Amino acid sequence: MNNFILTCCSTADMTREYFAERNIPYALFHYDLDGVSYPDDLGLTMPSAEFFKKIAAGAAPITSQVNAEEYIALIEPHLAAGTDVLHLTLSSGISGSYNSAKIAQQVLNKRYPDRKFFVVDSLAASSGFGLLVDRVADLRDEGWTAEDAYNWTEQNKLKLHHWFTPQDLKHLRRGGRVSGAAAIVGTLLNICPILNVDNVGHLTPRSKSRGIKNALEALVKRMEDNAQDIKNPENKGLDYSGKCYICNSACLDEAKELAALVESKFPKLDGKVEIFDIGTVIGSHTGCGTIALFFWGSERKD
Repeated sequence: MNNFILTCCSTADMTREYFAERNIPYALFHYDLDGVSYPDDLGLTMPSAEFFKKIAAGAAPITSQVNAEEYIALIEPHLAAGTDVLHLTLSSGISGSYNSAKIAQQVLNKRYPDRKFFVVDSLAASSGFGLLVDRVADLRDEGWTAEDAYNWTEQNKLKLHHWFTPQDLKHLRRGGRVSGAAAIVGTLLNICPILNVDNVGHLTPRSKSRGIKNALEALVKRMEDNAQDIKNPENKGLDYSGKCYICNSACLDEAKELAALVESKFPKLDGKVEIFDIGTVIGSHTGCGTIALFFWGSERKD
Protein backbone atom coordinates (compact mmCIF):
# COMPACT_ATOMS: atom_id res chain seq x y z
CA MET A 1 0.00 0.00 0.00
CA ASN A 2 1.29 3.47 -0.90
CA ASN A 3 2.15 5.81 1.98
CA PHE A 4 0.64 8.77 0.13
CA ILE A 5 -1.25 9.79 -2.98
CA LEU A 6 0.74 11.57 -5.69
CA THR A 7 -1.23 13.98 -7.88
CA CYS A 8 -0.28 16.41 -10.64
CA CYS A 9 -1.76 18.40 -13.54
CA SER A 10 -2.68 17.38 -17.07
CA THR A 11 0.10 19.68 -18.31
CA ALA A 12 2.65 17.02 -17.37
CA ASP A 13 1.80 15.76 -20.89
CA MET A 14 1.99 12.05 -20.21
CA THR A 15 -0.59 9.57 -21.50
CA ARG A 16 -3.84 8.56 -19.81
CA GLU A 17 -2.52 5.01 -19.75
CA TYR A 18 0.64 6.13 -17.95
CA PHE A 19 -1.27 7.94 -15.21
CA ALA A 20 -3.62 4.97 -14.74
CA GLU A 21 -0.75 2.48 -14.56
CA ARG A 22 1.19 4.61 -12.05
CA ASN A 23 -1.94 5.45 -10.02
CA ILE A 24 -1.53 9.24 -10.36
CA PRO A 25 -4.77 11.30 -10.33
CA TYR A 26 -4.45 14.62 -12.17
CA ALA A 27 -6.25 17.96 -12.42
CA LEU A 28 -7.41 19.11 -15.84
CA PHE A 29 -6.50 22.46 -17.32
CA HIS A 30 -8.92 23.91 -19.92
CA TYR A 31 -8.88 25.70 -23.26
CA ASP A 32 -11.33 27.48 -25.55
CA LEU A 33 -11.13 26.77 -29.26
CA ASP A 34 -13.46 28.20 -31.91
CA GLY A 35 -15.87 29.31 -29.21
CA VAL A 36 -16.06 25.91 -27.51
CA SER A 37 -14.57 25.07 -24.10
CA TYR A 38 -12.60 21.83 -23.78
CA PRO A 39 -10.82 19.99 -20.95
CA ASP A 40 -7.12 19.25 -21.37
CA ASP A 41 -7.89 15.55 -21.00
CA LEU A 42 -4.87 14.05 -22.78
CA GLY A 43 -6.51 13.56 -26.16
CA LEU A 44 -9.76 11.99 -24.98
CA THR A 45 -12.07 14.81 -26.10
CA MET A 46 -9.87 16.02 -28.95
CA PRO A 47 -7.03 13.84 -30.27
CA SER A 48 -3.66 15.51 -30.68
CA ALA A 49 -3.67 15.22 -34.48
CA GLU A 50 -7.05 16.96 -34.73
CA PHE A 51 -6.00 19.72 -32.31
CA PHE A 52 -2.80 20.57 -34.14
CA LYS A 53 -4.57 20.40 -37.50
CA LYS A 54 -6.82 23.20 -36.24
CA ILE A 55 -3.78 25.13 -35.01
CA ALA A 56 -2.12 24.78 -38.41
CA ALA A 57 -5.30 26.14 -40.01
CA GLY A 58 -5.08 29.29 -37.91
CA ALA A 59 -7.02 28.51 -34.72
CA ALA A 60 -5.80 30.42 -31.65
CA PRO A 61 -6.86 28.62 -28.45
CA ILE A 62 -7.17 30.46 -25.15
CA THR A 63 -6.10 28.44 -22.11
CA SER A 64 -7.23 28.58 -18.49
CA GLN A 65 -5.62 27.14 -15.38
CA VAL A 66 -7.00 24.85 -12.71
CA ASN A 67 -8.80 26.84 -10.02
CA ALA A 68 -8.76 26.26 -6.26
CA GLU A 69 -12.17 24.57 -6.24
CA GLU A 70 -11.03 22.04 -8.82
CA TYR A 71 -7.93 21.25 -6.80
CA ILE A 72 -10.07 20.77 -3.70
CA ALA A 73 -12.33 18.37 -5.63
CA LEU A 74 -9.25 16.38 -6.72
CA ILE A 75 -7.48 16.25 -3.35
CA GLU A 76 -10.19 16.18 -0.67
CA PRO A 77 -11.43 12.59 -1.24
CA HIS A 78 -7.94 11.25 -0.52
CA LEU A 79 -7.50 13.30 2.65
CA ALA A 80 -11.00 12.30 3.79
CA ALA A 81 -10.01 8.65 3.27
CA GLY A 82 -7.06 9.15 5.63
CA THR A 83 -4.23 9.37 3.11
CA ASP A 84 -1.61 12.12 2.81
CA VAL A 85 -1.21 13.84 -0.56
CA LEU A 86 1.71 15.34 -2.48
CA HIS A 87 0.71 17.50 -5.45
CA LEU A 88 3.03 18.84 -8.17
CA THR A 89 1.89 21.84 -10.24
CA LEU A 90 2.88 23.28 -13.58
CA SER A 91 5.69 25.87 -13.28
CA SER A 92 4.66 29.13 -11.63
CA GLY A 93 6.83 30.81 -14.26
CA ILE A 94 4.20 30.13 -16.91
CA SER A 95 0.96 29.58 -14.97
CA GLY A 96 -0.87 30.72 -11.86
CA SER A 97 -1.96 27.16 -11.05
CA TYR A 98 0.54 26.94 -8.18
CA ASN A 99 -1.23 29.83 -6.45
CA SER A 100 -4.58 28.07 -6.90
CA ALA A 101 -3.15 24.89 -5.39
CA LYS A 102 -1.80 26.84 -2.41
CA ILE A 103 -5.26 28.31 -1.79
CA ALA A 104 -6.70 24.78 -1.87
CA GLN A 105 -3.97 23.68 0.53
CA GLN A 106 -4.94 26.36 3.06
CA VAL A 107 -8.60 25.30 2.90
CA LEU A 108 -7.91 21.58 3.17
CA ASN A 109 -5.32 21.85 5.93
CA LYS A 110 -8.02 23.45 8.09
CA ARG A 111 -10.54 20.75 7.23
CA TYR A 112 -8.11 17.86 7.78
CA PRO A 113 -5.60 18.94 10.44
CA ASP A 114 -4.51 15.34 11.04
CA ARG A 115 -3.49 14.82 7.42
CA LYS A 116 -0.57 16.19 5.42
CA PHE A 117 -1.08 17.87 2.05
CA PHE A 118 2.04 19.19 0.31
CA VAL A 119 2.20 21.34 -2.83
CA VAL A 120 5.31 21.64 -5.02
CA ASP A 121 5.88 24.26 -7.70
CA SER A 122 7.58 21.94 -10.19
CA LEU A 123 9.27 24.81 -12.11
CA ALA A 124 8.74 22.39 -14.99
CA ALA A 125 6.41 21.95 -17.95
CA SER A 126 5.11 19.35 -20.40
CA SER A 127 6.85 15.97 -20.35
CA GLY A 128 9.71 17.50 -18.34
CA PHE A 129 7.11 17.99 -15.63
CA GLY A 130 6.15 14.39 -16.40
CA LEU A 131 9.72 13.17 -15.89
CA LEU A 132 9.76 14.81 -12.45
CA VAL A 133 6.39 13.23 -11.59
CA ASP A 134 7.74 9.86 -12.73
CA ARG A 135 10.67 10.03 -10.31
CA VAL A 136 8.43 11.05 -7.39
CA ALA A 137 6.13 8.13 -8.23
CA ASP A 138 9.17 5.88 -7.88
CA LEU A 139 9.84 7.35 -4.41
CA ARG A 140 6.22 6.72 -3.43
CA ASP A 141 6.47 3.12 -4.62
CA GLU A 142 9.70 2.68 -2.66
CA GLY A 143 7.79 3.48 0.53
CA TRP A 144 8.77 7.11 1.12
CA THR A 145 6.44 9.29 3.16
CA ALA A 146 4.76 12.31 1.59
CA GLU A 147 6.93 14.65 3.65
CA ASP A 148 10.19 12.95 2.68
CA ALA A 149 9.18 12.89 -1.00
CA TYR A 150 8.20 16.55 -0.77
CA ASN A 151 11.60 17.46 0.68
CA TRP A 152 13.42 15.43 -1.99
CA THR A 153 11.42 17.10 -4.75
CA GLU A 154 12.13 20.60 -3.47
CA GLN A 155 15.84 19.79 -3.25
CA ASN A 156 16.12 18.17 -6.69
CA LYS A 157 13.53 19.70 -9.02
CA LEU A 158 16.05 22.13 -10.57
CA LYS A 159 18.09 19.15 -11.77
CA LEU A 160 15.39 18.44 -14.35
CA HIS A 161 16.41 19.93 -17.73
CA HIS A 162 14.12 21.11 -20.55
CA TRP A 163 15.63 22.06 -23.91
CA PHE A 164 13.40 22.70 -26.90
CA THR A 165 13.16 24.27 -30.32
CA PRO A 166 10.03 25.66 -32.01
CA GLN A 167 9.75 25.81 -35.78
CA ASP A 168 6.69 28.10 -35.78
CA LEU A 169 7.89 31.52 -34.59
CA LYS A 170 4.48 33.16 -34.71
CA HIS A 171 3.55 31.44 -31.47
CA LEU A 172 6.68 32.79 -29.79
CA ARG A 173 5.69 36.19 -31.12
CA ARG A 174 2.15 35.76 -29.78
CA GLY A 175 3.55 34.89 -26.36
CA GLY A 176 5.93 37.84 -26.36
CA ARG A 177 9.09 35.69 -26.57
CA VAL A 178 10.24 37.34 -29.80
CA SER A 179 9.36 40.59 -31.54
CA GLY A 180 7.26 40.70 -34.69
CA ALA A 181 10.27 41.70 -36.78
CA ALA A 182 12.40 38.91 -35.31
CA ALA A 183 9.68 36.36 -36.05
CA ILE A 184 9.43 37.48 -39.69
CA VAL A 185 13.19 37.51 -40.25
CA GLY A 186 13.67 34.24 -38.39
CA THR A 187 11.02 32.53 -40.49
CA LEU A 188 12.58 33.79 -43.73
CA LEU A 189 16.03 32.58 -42.67
CA ASN A 190 14.76 29.26 -41.28
CA ILE A 191 16.01 30.12 -37.79
CA CYS A 192 15.13 27.71 -34.97
CA PRO A 193 15.61 29.23 -31.50
CA ILE A 194 16.95 27.01 -28.73
CA LEU A 195 15.18 27.67 -25.43
CA ASN A 196 15.10 26.13 -21.98
CA VAL A 197 13.16 26.44 -18.74
CA ASP A 198 15.34 28.45 -16.39
CA ASN A 199 15.79 28.24 -12.62
CA VAL A 200 12.62 30.25 -11.91
CA GLY A 201 10.49 28.31 -14.38
CA HIS A 202 10.45 30.80 -17.24
CA LEU A 203 10.93 29.95 -20.92
CA THR A 204 14.26 31.53 -21.87
CA PRO A 205 15.92 31.83 -25.32
CA ARG A 206 19.54 30.59 -25.23
CA SER A 207 20.81 30.36 -28.82
CA LYS A 208 19.77 29.98 -32.46
CA SER A 209 20.28 27.33 -35.12
CA ARG A 210 19.78 27.46 -38.86
CA GLY A 211 17.39 24.70 -39.82
CA ILE A 212 15.81 21.91 -37.84
CA LYS A 213 18.64 19.37 -38.26
CA ASN A 214 21.15 21.79 -36.73
CA ALA A 215 18.63 22.59 -34.00
CA LEU A 216 18.28 18.90 -33.10
CA GLU A 217 22.05 18.55 -32.91
CA ALA A 218 22.16 21.61 -30.66
CA LEU A 219 19.65 19.99 -28.30
CA VAL A 220 21.80 16.86 -28.08
CA LYS A 221 24.86 19.03 -27.39
CA ARG A 222 23.01 20.66 -24.49
CA MET A 223 22.38 17.18 -23.11
CA GLU A 224 26.06 16.27 -23.48
CA ASP A 225 27.02 19.41 -21.55
CA ASN A 226 24.47 19.07 -18.73
CA ALA A 227 23.31 15.47 -18.27
CA GLN A 228 23.83 13.85 -14.85
CA ASP A 229 21.87 10.89 -13.55
CA ILE A 230 19.74 11.80 -10.53
CA LYS A 231 20.20 8.33 -8.98
CA ASN A 232 23.86 7.86 -9.91
CA PRO A 233 25.42 11.36 -10.06
CA GLU A 234 28.81 9.98 -11.06
CA ASN A 235 27.24 9.08 -14.42
CA LYS A 236 27.31 12.34 -16.34
CA GLY A 237 27.82 13.61 -19.87
CA LEU A 238 27.86 10.76 -22.39
CA ASP A 239 27.84 8.28 -19.48
CA TYR A 240 24.37 9.49 -18.43
CA SER A 241 22.34 6.50 -17.25
CA GLY A 242 19.00 8.10 -16.43
CA LYS A 243 15.74 8.39 -18.33
CA CYS A 244 15.18 10.69 -21.30
CA TYR A 245 11.83 11.94 -22.61
CA ILE A 246 10.99 13.82 -25.81
CA CYS A 247 7.72 15.52 -26.67
CA ASN A 248 6.52 17.05 -29.91
CA SER A 249 3.67 19.04 -31.41
CA ALA A 250 2.73 17.37 -34.71
CA CYS A 251 6.33 16.67 -35.77
CA LEU A 252 6.80 13.03 -34.86
CA ASP A 253 9.39 12.34 -37.57
CA GLU A 254 11.72 15.00 -36.17
CA ALA A 255 11.09 13.71 -32.63
CA LYS A 256 12.11 10.21 -33.75
CA GLU A 257 15.21 11.66 -35.39
CA LEU A 258 16.13 13.38 -32.13
CA ALA A 259 15.53 10.16 -30.17
CA ALA A 260 17.85 8.27 -32.53
CA LEU A 261 20.55 10.92 -32.06
CA VAL A 262 20.25 10.70 -28.27
CA GLU A 263 20.32 6.91 -28.21
CA SER A 264 23.40 6.81 -30.42
CA LYS A 265 25.25 9.29 -28.19
CA PHE A 266 24.18 7.95 -24.79
CA PRO A 267 24.53 4.14 -24.74
CA LYS A 268 23.87 3.83 -20.98
CA LEU A 269 20.37 5.33 -20.98
CA ASP A 270 17.78 3.84 -18.64
CA GLY A 271 15.67 2.31 -21.40
CA LYS A 272 14.70 3.71 -24.78
CA VAL A 273 13.93 7.40 -25.20
CA GLU A 274 10.17 7.83 -24.69
CA ILE A 275 8.27 10.15 -27.05
CA PHE A 276 5.05 11.93 -26.04
CA ASP A 277 2.66 14.41 -27.64
CA ILE A 278 2.66 17.95 -26.36
CA GLY A 279 -0.78 18.42 -24.80
CA THR A 280 -3.49 20.81 -25.85
CA VAL A 281 -2.78 23.49 -23.24
CA ILE A 282 0.99 23.58 -23.69
CA GLY A 283 0.45 23.14 -27.44
CA SER A 284 -1.78 26.20 -27.50
CA HIS A 285 1.34 28.22 -26.74
CA THR A 286 3.96 26.28 -28.72
CA GLY A 287 2.02 25.81 -31.94
CA CYS A 288 2.97 23.06 -34.38
CA GLY A 289 6.54 21.93 -34.90
CA THR A 290 7.99 22.18 -31.39
CA ILE A 291 10.37 19.46 -30.21
CA ALA A 292 11.51 19.23 -26.58
CA LEU A 293 14.17 17.14 -24.85
CA PHE A 294 14.06 16.31 -21.13
CA PHE A 295 16.68 14.69 -18.91
CA TRP A 296 18.25 14.89 -15.45
CA GLY A 297 21.37 17.00 -15.11
CA SER A 298 23.35 19.60 -13.22
CA GLU A 299 21.28 22.07 -11.20
CA ARG A 300 19.71 24.80 -13.32
CA LYS A 301 21.21 28.18 -12.46
CA ASP A 302 20.89 31.51 -14.21
